[in-house]
Amino acid sequence: MNKENIHYYEHLAEIYPTISTASSEIINLQSLLQLPKGTEHFLSDIHGEYDAFSHVLRNGSGAVRKKIDDVFGRTLSATDKTALATLIYYPQKKIALVKQTETDMESWYKTALYRLIEVCKIVSSKYTRAKLRKALPADYAYVIEELITEKQEVLNKEAYYESIVDTIVELGQTESFIVALAELIQRLVIDHLHILGDIYDRGPAPHKIMDELCEYHSVDIQWGNHDIVWMGAATGHLACIAAVIRTSIRYGNLDLLEEGYGINMLPLATLAMKVYENDPCDRFVQKDNNSNTTKIENEMVRKMHKAIAIIRFKLDGQLIQKYPEFGMQDQCRLHNIDFEKGTITIEGKKYKMEDMNLPTVDPNNPYELTEDEMEVMMRLKSSFRHCEKLQKHAKFLLKHGSLYRIHNDNLLYHGCVPMDKKGNFTKVNVFGQEYDGKALYDVLESHVRKAFFSQNQEEKDKGRDLIWYLWTAPNSPIYGRHKMATFERYFVDDKKLHHESKNDYYRIIDKPEIAKKILKEFGLEGKAVHIINGHVPVRLKDGESPVKSKGKVIVIDGGFSKTYQSKTGIAGYTLTYNSYGLTLSAHEPFVSADEAVRKEMDIVSKFEVIEYSDKRVLVGDTDYGKKMQRRIEDLKELIQLYQSGELKERDSLRKRIGF
Repeated sequence: MNKENIHYYEHLAEIYPTISTASSEIINLQSLLQLPKGTEHFLSDIHGEYDAFSHVLRNGSGAVRKKIDDVFGRTLSATDKTALATLIYYPQKKIALVKQTETDMESWYKTALYRLIEVCKIVSSKYTRAKLRKALPADYAYVIEELITEKQEVLNKEAYYESIVDTIVELGQTESFIVALAELIQRLVIDHLHILGDIYDRGPAPHKIMDELCEYHSVDIQWGNHDIVWMGAATGHLACIAAVIRTSIRYGNLDLLEEGYGINMLPLATLAMKVYENDPCDRFVQKDNNSNTTKIENEMVRKMHKAIAIIRFKLDGQLIQKYPEFGMQDQCRLHNIDFEKGTITIEGKKYKMEDMNLPTVDPNNPYELTEDEMEVMMRLKSSFRHCEKLQKHAKFLLKHGSLYRIHNDNLLYHGCVPMDKKGNFTKVNVFGQEYDGKALYDVLESHVRKAFFSQNQEEKDKGRDLIWYLWTAPNSPIYGRHKMATFERYFVDDKKLHHESKNDYYRIIDKPEIAKKILKEFGLEGKAVHIINGHVPVRLKDGESPVKSKGKVIVIDGGFSKTYQSKTGIAGYTLTYNSYGLTLSAHEPFVSADEAVRKEMDIVSKFEVIEYSDKRVLVGDTDYGKKMQRRIEDLKELIQLYQSGELKERDSLRKRIGF
């Protein structure tokens, strides 16, 4: 055995110091390989819609209801199954509602407990005892384990379980125990959660979504362009800060900034009132006007909206001029304004400017911030950099996130792999060197991480600028459009200029050969490999399908955001991948948790089986299982080294250091 290998096995021997400990671990791992794989849950483009997100998380996109059907079959009516599902999703709300009409609560409690216990037995069956114990709520861990574990030594099992349930009721612990069981079922029905980007913007509560994800038991995130710009803002990057503030104001989400993250917006409000005091700022209305706000408040918001938009256009222009290799020169607008004629030249053609009140724009140096604007941005930068919650969320996105992920033969990314119309990967200049395909993704992600962790200030600054590029640039794989037409929508009425055409990827991804080429580029080949994609809403009402390229590509952005639902006709696609295959779920619009409980709504309107197999996928077939198999082989080699005398068995590390 060579020197490098012996060092590895010496380290392994610290963990498994004897033949018996190594053998025990092999037996344990071997048994795990034979379990059915856990259910994976895929969500994308949540866009701040916390209530809908929370509901889909609670029902597992129909996975909970499927388990109820598996357990009870025809022994329960459809009405009873729906009521049980609602109890699992919202136990406290459902109990409160039942109390208003039920005359025999003790009987109802016992029935609910027995049914929940049966569901719990099924959803826990694919987990090892050790993994199950980690999931059990601390207060009731022993009791739940007794109830859901088959006990061969008990002769009268019915009486045994009945006595436990009777005691729970007698002690007045029923409601809290029902809540514990319901939450455990939610926890066990989904083994791992994938978020394919765009947690932020448009909806009111991305911070609540992030709080929930931070507590979720197993999750990964593929960054979307709306996530990456918030990450950039967390680093203190001025253009990213201006972008997230403008978007938040545009969609009526000032509360997200002020209350959700505690960002002080008074400096911007003061500047806006000073500069635009007599300007109605009519072109800067909110997209979703809050009916609870007063006329004066709306006027103030419009002024703030215009102030931050102008600042954003200046900061964007500075970066475009700083990095000509980004190829975005045609998106610099301010220097093309004719202040005397009130026109702007875009793509060689003159257009009327619909708003020429631009007192902070110097025609001779249009991209320079005024002293007041710079002061506001410095104060905002300080707020973003010192916001504890935002920094926590950004660190979580870094730790659990990436630009793409390969997991169990599925390639996950938010946007696209930039391509031309012939299907060639687009070469993109990144700080003087060209990259395409997987290499482009890899180099871009490395720069994102340098923005947070590099000890070299120049590398850190370049990384932060590249985060801005990822948010808005035409060849950014997570943006994937030829331009961001924000300026044109504010100032020019020609609708043609408002159009943001998509990368050619979106026009050719329905071709199986294109999907196969992309999968191969990322190292995936074979029948059961897929691209799972977000970013662009699927217009179901126009006949568009989320399943493309003969099942190789699945697009799961169906429009969580209320803004999109009139265009898509649904309220989001989600995907589940269990041991039998892939199932796509289409969701109806979500109103509120109270209505969901009152009407016992699931909001899953349609299931579509993408792939199904009678032969269940086992843990041994997964990426995790393959790692376990390699560990088994290493442990077998370790045992051989013990048996040959090349390594000696030893006391455990704890015993050697005196514990």
